[in-house]
Amino acid sequence: MGKKKVGIVVIVLLAVLLLAYYFHMSNKMEQSDDEYVVTAVQNVLLKNLETSYPPTPKEVVKYYSEVSKCLHNEEYTDEQLEQMADKLLALFDEELLAINPRDEYIVDLKADIITFKDEGYSITTFTPSASTDVEFYEVDGDEMAQLYCDYTIKSGTKYSTSQHLFVLRKESETGHWKIVGFKVPESE
Repeated sequence: MGKKKVGIVVIVLLAVLLLAYYFHMSNKMEQSDDEYVVTAVQNVLLKNLETSYPPTPKEVVKYYSEVSKCLHNEEYTDEQLEQMADKLLALFDEELLAINPRDEYIVDLKADIITFKDEGYSITTFTPSASTDVEFYEVDGDEMAQLYCDYTIKSGTKYSTSQHLFVLRKESETGHWKIVGFKVPESE
């Protein structure tokens, strides 16, 4: 009789384990259905520039463009706008930061965004130069780089392209590429 009781206990334990596993897996499947969708704004804000700074001039311009696209296209709070502005400022060289104090930059940025949206524009795509098209050179001992980024702008049903030339300088202390300036070439 002792062996029969042990066998029943083992069978009951196995049944309990199987039921527990079944409930665990069914709850896990339900949780995966409720996953959160990360918005474009949240995605650019999630990037930690302290630990994951873009490693190349092209990647700096790409991230700058992602943030700019969010600012000009997406819906967000004032707090998120300021956080995105801080992300952009973190990409700026000291020289560019000196002429763009944070508070003034945010005021100017808000005005630019309002004008852009009021005129019915949106940035649909952006394409930085290929890595092989980045021009590297030296000025007064500083490593410099320049590259283009093409922005496709939509207005109503019309599309146009705007090309920007970015100039970056490599910080000697951190090795990070920082934006010194950018402009729309004269040909536009």
